[in-house]
Amino acid sequence: MKNLKRKFKKKIIGRRMPGFLASIYEKAARMVINSYYVPIAEEVIAELSQIRNIDHETEIRILDVGTGPGYLPIEIAKRVQNIRIYGIDSISKSIKMAKTNAAKAGVGDRVNFEVGDAAKLQFMENFYDMIISTGVLHELKDPIKVLNEFYRVLKPGGKVFIHDPARVSSGIDKKKWIASFKRWEKIIYKFFTIFCEFKPPHTYSQEEAKEIIAATNFKQYQVEEYWVEGSRELKIKLRK
Repeated sequence: MKNLKRKFKKKIIGRRMPGFLASIYEKAARMVINSYYVPIAEEVIAELSQIRNIDHETEIRILDVGTGPGYLPIEIAKRVQNIRIYGIDSISKSIKMAKTNAAKAGVGDRVNFEVGDAAKLQFMENFYDMIISTGVLHELKDPIKVLNEFYRVLKPGGKVFIHDPARVSSGIDKKKWIASFKRWEKIIYKFFTIFCEFKPPHTYSQEEAKEIIAATNFKQYQVEEYWVEGSRELKIKLRK
């Protein structure tokens, strides 16, 4: 039985969330917009103001890697007008939900979502003022390659702002979350929690993160370690 579980997890789950779990995750993300995404959006805006005048007429460009249902770009766009945010994710269902969420929030004209690969960004060099990412670093197969892609598309003086592993689930009301599930979502959730034995993902230590960054083109960086409800998280800032 253990071997069967191991093979299933390796083949079906891999190193990222399966598409059919995207709607379940979206419900969790929606519940922590004010407690999780809004504070990070405000932090991103504060970081951005240090490299660009956000009140200037020139459009600001931000890339959100691993955007999921798009709530972080949406909250940023609601607070800054002269901005264009591109969100990419490897899960097509998440991108569809992100587009719907942006339209409902009235920022669909300034926030674009597309399926994309962080290791092969489809953007020209020196294109973005800032790149942001939450809960993605620990999932990357080749973080050095991805960070070098960030460096390539980032403008000189631009910043990368990373939160990892971004424990969205720690801030949700689990009873309300499960109560919001559709019948098929409850079945899938029960199946995965029992059969797949969900465990916390491997996350990088502060020292491991620094070693990864040191192997990239970034020379200016800061890695902070902090704790959220008993869980360790990293806040990483890179500058080109």
